[in-house]
Amino acid sequence: MKKYFDLKSMRVLVDKEISDYIRSKKFIILLLIVLCTSVASLYSSLSTLRNNVPSPDDAQASFFFLRVFTHSDGTLPPFHVFVSFLGPLLGIAMGFDAINSEYNGRSLTRILAQPIARDSVLNAKFLGALTILFSIFTMLIGLTLGLAIFWTGLTPSLQECLRLFLFLIVTVAYVGFWLNLSLLFSVTWRHPATSALVSIAIWLFFMVFYPMIISVIAKSMAPGMYASNQEIQAFQKFILSIMRLAPNQLYEDGTIVLLMPNVRSLSPLSMEQIQGAIPSALPVWESVKVVWTQVTALVALTVACFACSYFIFMRREIRA
Repeated sequence: MKKYFDLKSMRVLVDKEISDYIRSKKFIILLLIVLCTSVASLYSSLSTLRNNVPSPDDAQASFFFLRVFTHSDGTLPPFHVFVSFLGPLLGIAMGFDAINSEYNGRSLTRILAQPIARDSVLNAKFLGALTILFSIFTMLIGLTLGLAIFWTGLTPSLQECLRLFLFLIVTVAYVGFWLNLSLLFSVTWRHPATSALVSIAIWLFFMVFYPMIISVIAKSMAPGMYASNQEIQAFQKFILSIMRLAPNQLYEDGTIVLLMPNVRSLSPLSMEQIQGAIPSALPVWESVKVVWTQVTALVALTVACFACSYFIFMRREIRA
């Protein structure tokens, strides 16, 4: 009976959080920005691809719907680039004041005065936000597929549907990392402005300044013109390893392999590896194995941020 009551109270809390997120003005404004830019990018891609629709018997028709999310006419970046840049802002907006606003409004003590567990509050904040994120990106992908089917008359294959579903999971995990990071800062600091500024500062560092730092390092450590192929490959692998410390690079690697079946490796290949290779698309499972490390690292970062938030929140004293 107690377990049923806990599940029932958890469902009530999640419904409350979803309602609060939907009614939040800051969330609505940022959501409109993300939707407008994403729809504009997808529309420009569809407008270009509509003039070059392959026939159903053409080999390129099997991956036409994947190219909708990676193709660009040059005026706007592709869809996954927009998500990589603006998705973190959506996650930060949903998490930077999730807990400290309850502290400042003195509503947390009233919530915990009810017969519910303390961790249910934090779990409901996370699950409610994650549900909204999953619904938003599912809607975007579904509307794009419907519009592409209406314009071209083609239907997506099973492999394309599987790849787009995996792309959806990776996207939610990526935005969920920034959600959990801002949630961690919301638990750590009492002032929402502090948690928001720190979250945005980290986002700016990885999106803008970190590639600049890597460029400086790469320029100073670049091998000479007489370096061997082994030295050049070792240098390229080292630079790629440093770049993959950034969450946006992990997301970009995952989306490129999932949405471009012809990509067979994310590491530099030697001439011996390229010679004799037959240019063909990888099966879905083979593409998953190529990006398994990146996706696992992204999920691990998300879980680590939530675990830290959970530990701090459960040990913090709450006074009326």
